[in-house]
Amino acid sequence: QVQVAESGGGSVQAGESLRLSCTASGLPFDDYAMGWFRQAPGKEREGVSCISWSGETTYYVDSVKGRFTISRDSAKNTLYLQMDSLKPEDTAMYYCAAVTTCYSGGYSQSPRYNYWGQGTQVTVSS
Repeated sequence: QVQVAESGGGSVQAGESLRLSCTASGLPFDDYAMGWFRQAPGKEREGVSCISWSGETTYYVDSVKGRFTISRDSAKNTLYLQMDSLKPEDTAMYYCAAVTTCYSGGYSQSPRYNYWGQGTQVTVSS
């Protein structure tokens, strides 16, 4: 049984940092690219970032480039999202998900992703 679980969310002030973690079990972690999505109340789910199975290729939505960093640790079957210089508009539920491959035109297409976690809430106040 595949299980994906996010952690690390919380409430912070603008300009502060958070690191989200996502552990995956029951799937060959090294065979999957991994992505982060977010969804704010009343808005559609947005693809934030994706990392290839090797960790060599990453993609980011423009609004987080230079502030967020995605990484993975295959030894721990864990995906990370380091979020720096947080802004109130980053407030959302953050989800991680597994996908066969990342590519620039498709990393944000949520139907491509096979396995999803339940999400972790990030709230940034001004």
